[in-house]
Amino acid sequence: MKPSTLQRPAEAAEDWTISQDWDRYGPAEHAMWDRLFARQAKMLPGRVVPEFLEGLDILRMSRPGIPDFEELSDRLMRATGWQVVAVPGLVPDEVFFRHLADRRFVAGRFIRRPEQIDYLQEPDVFHDVFGHVPLLAHPVFADYMQAYGEGGLRAGGLRAIDRLARLYWYTVEFGLIQQDDGLRVYGAGIVSSFGESRFALDDPSPNRLGFELERLMRTPYRIDDYQQTYFVVDSFEDLLRRTAQTDFAPVYAELQDLPDIPVAAVLPTDRVFTLGTQAYAAAGGRRS
Repeated sequence: MKPSTLQRPAEAAEDWTISQDWDRYGPAEHAMWDRLFARQAKMLPGRVVPEFLEGLDILRMSRPGIPDFEELSDRLMRATGWQVVAVPGLVPDEVFFRHLADRRFVAGRFIRRPEQIDYLQEPDVFHDVFGHVPLLAHPVFADYMQAYGEGGLRAGGLRAIDRLARLYWYTVEFGLIQQDDGLRVYGAGIVSSFGESRFALDDPSPNRLGFELERLMRTPYRIDDYQQTYFVVDSFEDLLRRTAQTDFAPVYAELQDLPDIPVAAVLPTDRVFTLGTQAYAAAGGRRS
């Protein structure tokens, strides 16, 4: 989630939106998008959920260059009633949740430099748009994102933002799904990353565990490297049912005094798809 102490830039509206100013992008920036897109488009078939690839087609995102948010929003609005809006960077929690609850996805407008092609800490337009937006064309996942925003607006009053942030991280950003032909990725942090697209499915190091809401909310996550544990949902319909139809207030109360579960731990009650070796993390990872 986003820090609540951020100061709104002068050029941003009260809801923190700004103009994408698409015409300001130069050839090098469009070329970086095309380079990243081509690399992921080649990597992802057979790894990503088919619904993601369908979203790319519905939204016509294979066209060269950084997408124009207005054109993208027109197509997305026809599909599921969502829009993409530009923001200057990180936004406060309440602003972030309000946009999601109103079916607006906030996206940064800058794109990474060549030396950042494999990693940057603050999400850029490629992560935000390529990673997140295709699944917003899927009606069930689009409803899940709206429900998450609505839950976020309630969580602030319950002092539970950190718990809810873990749900976003382990589903929207780094989620896996079990389908008839095996595990597939759907989280934006995976699908927009060349390295993690392979690591999340192929590497023996991480745990891959069945989705359980309370267990997930007790599990910290890595922001500086590949994940040590991924959580697997059975379907988007099941994810929506188990979150949108759940009153989180009793869940937060139940978890309030419980300790975190170490990020690499596997419990006897876990539904284990892969018991990871944790060899990658033990060796220091790539950014440790």
